[in-house]
Amino acid sequence: MARKPNYDFEKRRKELDRKAKKDARREEKQARKENGEAGGGPPIASLESLGFEPRVIPEGE
Repeated sequence: MARKPNYDFEKRRKELDRKAKKDARREEKQARKENGEAGGGPPIASLESLGFEPRVIPEGE
């Protein structure tokens, strides 16, 4: 008779891997927060700073 596979071990291993990944992300986020790093890319430029004139759109359009 063949042995029954141990699916509980695989499930537990998957849960532990998921938890470790989540903890690593949390630690990275906390480190960025403590260092004062903003988590994004370069700052967004406004249209006025790029040389575009602001305009008002009429209500009928």
